Amino acid sequence: MKRVLFFLFLMGVGLVSLYAQKSALKFNEAGEFKIVQFTDVHFKYGNSASDIALERIDEVLKAERPDLVVLTGDVIYAKPADKGMRTVLERVSAHNVPFVVTFGNHDDEQGMTRTQLYDIIRSVPGCLMPDRGEQASPDYTLTVQSSDGKGSHAAVLYFFDSHSYSKLKDVKGYDWLTFDQVENYRRQSAAFTEANGGQPLPALSFFHIPLPEYNQAASSEGAILIGTRMEKACAPALNTGMFTAMKEAGDVMGVFVGHDHDNDYAVMWHGILLAYGRYTGGNTVYNHLPNGARVIVLKEGQRTFDTWIDLAGGQQVNRSTYPDSFVKK
Repeated sequence: MKRVLFFLFLMGVGLVSLYAQKSALKFNEAGEFKIVQFTDVHFKYGNSASDIALERIDEVLKAERPDLVVLTGDVIYAKPADKGMRTVLERVSAHNVPFVVTFGNHDDEQGMTRTQLYDIIRSVPGCLMPDRGEQASPDYTLTVQSSDGKGSHAAVLYFFDSHSYSKLKDVKGYDWLTFDQVENYRRQSAAFTEANGGQPLPALSFFHIPLPEYNQAASSEGAILIGTRMEKACAPALNTGMFTAMKEAGDVMGVFVGHDHDNDYAVMWHGILLAYGRYTGGNTVYNHLPNGARVIVLKEGQRTFDTWIDLAGGQQVNRSTYPDSFVKK
């Protein structure tokens, strides 16, 4: 009955397009669900400098055998956009692992729009992104089901389009999540919580451009930062309140972004982990860290997860556990 009421609620607030899933994701028998995050592949079709990115994707997926792959933007960095996007995603698809993509600020600068790219991405086997309907690049949500096979939701994954550049003439820099996106998240989070008997489900969120709170957290003397920070977070100049919405909703444990190639850190801010993936691309754009990927392992029925960075040769660094590793004893 709760499941029926949940979908009726989503229909009532116009969020059906945000919650769509081609196939079930679920925790394994050990109660774990593994995600690999690749970010900023900056792939240039036909450029040998991009070969190392494909090599790292293969190596990480063979070693980790994840349940889901998330690419958090700037997948491509040259024309032809369609061939570049397909080359990267088909390399992921070849490992028979489901995947999703969130756009970065450079993806639609290569001769194709977000709408065109979204449809190309969905055509690659293994993509779990919903039909975009009439939207150019919708936000969407996936759920992870319980391991018992009963189909009950055990965790939620939110994916947002963080857009590209400010559209206001007197505000420079990168764009921000809109008020509509914040409100839609709040409504959907509330629907999941209501369907779960008033208890927020453990959740994670993924997008490309970091929130302004990344800089607040990284500069706080009281925060524990694990990983590398070699540049200021290139966040929007304006703050529309997504972090506050997540804090108030109480479901999101961690936010995972890309965008800043010389950062791979994770830092706690008011109980939510703000983390970067590891730059995955080759020498097609600035980078000073060996390329790799972030791994996240959710634990069924618990508000905790393990995370680390995978590098070449099976090396793992920056291993931590949320929240324990980020709380001062």
